[in-house]
Amino acid sequence: MTALWPSLLAPGMQGRDELCAVSADGVRVRFADGRELLDASSGLWNTNLGYGNRAIARAAAEALEKASYLSVFRYENVYARQAAQALVEVCGADHYGRVLFSTSGGAANDMVMKLARQYHAIRGAGRRKLIVGLRGGYHGLTFGGFALTGEDLGQQVYGVDQRLVRHVAPNDPAEIAALLRRQGDQVAAVVVEPVLGTGAVPLTDEYLSALLELRDEYGFLLVADEVATGFGRTGTYFASQTWRRPPDLLIASKGLTNGTSAAAAVVVSRPVAATFHDAGAVLSHAETQAGTPVACATILATISEMRRLEAVARASRLSALLDIELDTLVAEHPLVDATTGAGCFRSVRLVASFPQAHVPQLTAAIRAAGAIVHPGLNGIQLIPALTYTRAELDELMTAIRAGLDAYSTAHQEIPA
Repeated sequence: MTALWPSLLAPGMQGRDELCAVSADGVRVRFADGRELLDASSGLWNTNLGYGNRAIARAAAEALEKASYLSVFRYENVYARQAAQALVEVCGADHYGRVLFSTSGGAANDMVMKLARQYHAIRGAGRRKLIVGLRGGYHGLTFGGFALTGEDLGQQVYGVDQRLVRHVAPNDPAEIAALLRRQGDQVAAVVVEPVLGTGAVPLTDEYLSALLELRDEYGFLLVADEVATGFGRTGTYFASQTWRRPPDLLIASKGLTNGTSAAAAVVVSRPVAATFHDAGAVLSHAETQAGTPVACATILATISEMRRLEAVARASRLSALLDIELDTLVAEHPLVDATTGAGCFRSVRLVASFPQAHVPQLTAAIRAAGAIVHPGLNGIQLIPALTYTRAELDELMTAIRAGLDAYSTAHQEIPA
């Protein structure tokens, strides 16, 4: 056993060299056991542009040399100013006006919950404390984000306070409408992932339209948690840019720095920002490493590289190829039932008889065949870098088929 206590890894799996990464480049990760694997999880949704981007690395090194540590904790720094402006521009300067920096998606969700409650308090509606999330949604494991996460991951064991959180079913307009009829004057915000991270379930146009209409009627803030879907992941720069009207707050992380810095951002609409500014109100949230020069330099470099590499257009082309490959997989393999998701954020759903407890065995079989995939709800998730080539996609699909076949051979009791 090593001194390292890794996250979310069972004790029996800890200390294994085949799970200890040594280096990474492009879309491949090398491990301490000597193997090099094709990564189809973008380093936990982070490396949308692949590993080892030289321009982003140079920007980080230069910021560290020139500025080392500067904060946005009772101060400002020029890197944070520039990164905030760049984010407003890519999100849409006609609607968004300010940016708050954080260090992770979970911490950013904590900040959003505080911001929403204070926003309503400033406006004289201090009883608005409830935050509504979706069942199956994922918003991190910090205490606020953990409370909002809509699946049972042991919140009660850890004493996470969920008394001011409500969860409703995704893509069910009737359920959230019923909740709002009962408690609409107490709801501060509704927080949704445009594609639910747990099951790669996109929100339908009907559901999004209903949310926008309910926002008009009840006055809550609508928050798009784009930690997983931002930076080209679903075919547009941000998934919420396809909504009929934009959210009030947008959360970005993961692809924000191509995974190079512990960074997140909450992009705030002009009306919400003006409420705080006009009242002279200070939001009681700050993080030591938020908005530092290295984090903001990598944000700026990532945005620049997204443009240079035409990453969003490449993601759309890759998505079209994925449509074909996954439809073929559904048609041909007896273990595969369906696919869900959008863009380069996909889930391969297995037949109903496939035990959820066996998903790690399947991911291990695919790993043995040469590719890293992410375990998901009733199947596996595919989150390839937006820069995947056709040859790399073919290699991935070959590994997935080989893993499925190897699992089938070892578990003949699973019916076709």
